[in-house]
Amino acid sequence: MAVGILLVVGLAMILSAYFGGRQPATVALDVGFSTIRLLLPLLNVLLVQELLSREFDKRYYLSSLTYPRARRSLLFGRFVAVLTLLLGVLLALSLLQIGLGRVIGGIYPQATPIALGQPYLIVMAFIALDMLVLAAMATLLAVVASTPSFVLIGTFGFMLVARSYGAIIDLLSRESGLVVNAEGYRASLGVLGYLLPDLGALDIRMLALYGRPEFLPADWPWLLLSSLGYAIALLALAVWALQRKRFA
Repeated sequence: MAVGILLVVGLAMILSAYFGGRQPATVALDVGFSTIRLLLPLLNVLLVQELLSREFDKRYYLSSLTYPRARRSLLFGRFVAVLTLLLGVLLALSLLQIGLGRVIGGIYPQATPIALGQPYLIVMAFIALDMLVLAAMATLLAVVASTPSFVLIGTFGFMLVARSYGAIIDLLSRESGLVVNAEGYRASLGVLGYLLPDLGALDIRMLALYGRPEFLPADWPWLLLSSLGYAIALLALAVWALQRKRFA
């Protein structure tokens, strides 16, 4: 699966560079970021399904929970395994993007070259934090859900809402004529800010695409702390649910 993701991202970058007009490297890197943010959550869900959901669905816990160790050790072990593989694949994807970006940029030099140094590392760090939050949510759903398919539905539903509501609120603030009673609609969506992390704000790809520091959000420390705290809260809730889970 990891090799397949690498091939898909590489092929998407190469093909999109041909449609990039006068900025093929920028278009290729942009498409690469979008593909990564779509495929890595899918890999995350499938791994959690195999390592946690199948544990309860196939009754493997009849063997694993007989060892003299706490249940939270089982949960943290599986979570660390999933997160380690995700970060490893993300590291391989980042190296692939850097290599392809330099090759494409060398073939067709741009007036505004892509920034593959420190700005790119910051973008990938924000993507890694996004994956951490999604892995924590998938782990919680694997513990409380009765079927493995709910992990896929719930995690992707959470991802779509958490990544989109911030952009919708910003759009309604600038274009109030799009819907009737835009202010009330925006206020209703604003409630989600107290319940969900703004994963859409973690997408700061413009920083690497154009290399301008103004694309980094002014409140980035709060954004990092809130997302990290949300992931820790989800893990704590998953541990609490597993400790009180009754097995037939």
